[in-house]
Amino acid sequence: MKTTDPIADYLTRLRNAIKARHRVVEVPASNIKKEVTKVLFDKGYILNYKFEETSNKQGSIKIALKYNPDTRESAITSLQRISTPGLRQYRPSDNLPRVLNGLGIAILSTSKGVITDKEAKALNVGGEVLCYIY
Repeated sequence: MKTTDPIADYLTRLRNAIKARHRVVEVPASNIKKEVTKVLFDKGYILNYKFEETSNKQGSIKIALKYNPDTRESAITSLQRISTPGLRQYRPSDNLPRVLNGLGIAILSTSKGVITDKEAKALNVGGEVLCYIY
């Protein structure tokens, strides 16, 4: 099945795996998904990740989800898709979104690559707001 919005599919697979308390989730790979995964890892929302080659050339991303050992709560409480193929959401550098008053992150696709809202503000670049995570 061909999905029209691969990033929304990626976020939904993560959301479903967290709800089902899975330790590892596997998603089909793409360059933008790899970059979003790297941002999630750098910001401490996931435990680890691995890019694997598959027989169909596309490859897959294995993501180890992160939970609090005591409370068993996930490090990710919410994943929210913002920009969709039907309605792209672009923001200039002086009007970047604040997620949960600065506690969450917004992942943006910019000319400098896939980065968080705070990095975009520091680099003074705007871009397409892919998703909010907190």
